[in-house]
Amino acid sequence: MTARLEEAEIPDATYFADSLVNLGINDLSDSMKILLLHPQNRLIFEALNNISNLIRGVKNIQTATMKVRKIAFALKNFARFDNSGERIAFDIREGLETVLTLYYHQIKQGTEVVRDYDDVDPIPCYPDELNQVWTNLVNNALHAMDYKGTLTIAVKRPANAEELMIAVSDTGHGMSEEVKAKIFAPFFTTKRAGEGSGLGLDIVKKIIDKHQGRIEVESEVGRGTTFSIFLPVA
Repeated sequence: MTARLEEAEIPDATYFADSLVNLGINDLSDSMKILLLHPQNRLIFEALNNISNLIRGVKNIQTATMKVRKIAFALKNFARFDNSGERIAFDIREGLETVLTLYYHQIKQGTEVVRDYDDVDPIPCYPDELNQVWTNLVNNALHAMDYKGTLTIAVKRPANAEELMIAVSDTGHGMSEEVKAKIFAPFFTTKRAGEGSGLGLDIVKKIIDKHQGRIEVESEVGRGTTFSIFLPVA
């Protein structure tokens, strides 16, 4: 843009090139040349840049407001269920999306989220308790990757299967066979002191057992871990 302005014999080409780029203008039309050669050109472009920055600021506020609304809605969903002891039909994907929304700020640091959802029907479950499962698994996955890597969430129902599979995978440090054998033991943790109670996966297993489901773990040191939850659909 600077070269084009210099070719058009516009004074202070570098200054006005910066202004045009900031305004998102890349077409050096005849009318724009007239404006650039105006005696009050600096004053005009200062005003234009101020207006442009104001518009950007308003858009950023709108974006932030929408994110806050989304997080508030997720928090409301996270806590909306009662503990009546009765299962209700619930779309598992909705619970997963609620948890991902709550972890938005941790995820945006450098984590790519991959969703692999089948079109599945709601299943009878305790949604509030399953939300605790997804929260624990997502939190562990992010921690294992130091918040930089790929988090994959899959919801699958194989043809004619009587159960739904929900998988949470990370590209983190992975676990040895020795560590993997202990992860569901109460108070066992690989986190530093003060970072974990060692009860998260113990609670996860108890909740899955309550649903008459099962949990499987695959892990390889240096490549990552996948937790697969299998829940009955009826």
